[in-house]
Amino acid sequence: MTADSPKKLMCHLVAGYPTMELSFQAALGMVEGGASYLEVQFPFSDPTADGPRIQEACVQALEGGFTLEKGFQLVGNLAQTFPTVPLFIMSYASLLYRRGIPWFLDQAQEAGAKGLIVPDLPFDQDEGYYQAAWDRGLHPVSVVVPTMDPGRLDQLLSFLRGHGEPYVYVALRTGITGDPTRLSDENLSFLKSLATKGLKLVAGFGISSREQVEALSPYVEAVVVGSYLVGIIREAAFPSKSSEGGKDALVKRAVAAAVSGLIQSR
Repeated sequence: MTADSPKKLMCHLVAGYPTMELSFQAALGMVEGGASYLEVQFPFSDPTADGPRIQEACVQALEGGFTLEKGFQLVGNLAQTFPTVPLFIMSYASLLYRRGIPWFLDQAQEAGAKGLIVPDLPFDQDEGYYQAAWDRGLHPVSVVVPTMDPGRLDQLLSFLRGHGEPYVYVALRTGITGDPTRLSDENLSFLKSLATKGLKLVAGFGISSREQVEALSPYVEAVVVGSYLVGIIREAAFPSKSSEGGKDALVKRAVAAAVSGLIQSR
């Protein structure tokens, strides 16, 4: 890959963090900075994959009055504002079950989402989620890790191919988000192998530097950046010293600069 090769980011934000308006401003900054995809997480009180930074953001969003209706309204506003930027909703199974999978997927479709990322709904124990998503023209994005059993990975890929589903989320390590990820021979080899299968891969977990984005970009549709940007949002929304301008402008500007810094050429 040359320095001028395109580098695509899927930028992650928590709906309602620090407030609904500021999460909207953060998304504006992401796209202004060069994000190719948006991943909007609906906060949940008992996550299985989120590290401390995103957990803290989820708690604050829930305490601030987040509801599913407000989350879908945010998604709808963003989809209307940026109709060419694919938007994925990230959630956990419990939120889909709360009102029923069909209801949740109907709302996602109506809001303009392109698909969903639900880490705790495996393809073979999905309560009908995958087919219901496909029936609505949505992409149900499966999550895989380098330590996944090869036989099970083959089963998953066969299942996705049978339905023409291209998107797969590659978590570059096991564990929770936020901890730094070292791009080892193991996880890069896993990614390179998947890249030969005609999939649209989005890969992340602990990505926070331009060097990591450059290393991953040749093999993926987009590099996912989450906890790093949640930290940027927190610093802009709650500065340690007084700053000029309102929080809306501070958050948007800080996020745009951070995203641009991850993808700009040297």
